[in-house]
Amino acid sequence: MTPLEVTAHYHGGFAATVEARGREIAVDEPVAAGGHDDGVMPTELLIGALASCFALALGFAARKRDRELPGLRVRVVAERADSDLRYGRIVVTATADVPAAELATLVERARRFCWVSNTFATPPDIAYRSETEVP
Repeated sequence: MTPLEVTAHYHGGFAATVEARGREIAVDEPVAAGGHDDGVMPTELLIGALASCFALALGFAARKRDRELPGLRVRVVAERADSDLRYGRIVVTATADVPAAELATLVERARRFCWVSNTFATPPDIAYRSETEVP
């Protein structure tokens, strides 16, 4: 399987552009945090990845059972871990216009299809490298 690759281009201050498969996402911090609020925060991208991936996983789990999930929304709330620069608790809530028991069953089944939540569940090794084209 080909590795997933995304590139961030820094634009100064707290601004960057994330490029993935020819698409771009503007990233910045709110004015109150020293940015210009010209894009989403990196942490919003992180939590947004979880919300969108889980929504897709729920849709997939429903389709496997010939079901639809009208009005499907996935909301993710991340709570900061004390004064650490990380989140200590993340709550994923799915809502849809289907009976509660059916949605609960699909939530459990969808968990195994969500790459993002699976990555959070067993964090990967992260290696940091530097490269330069300047001699």
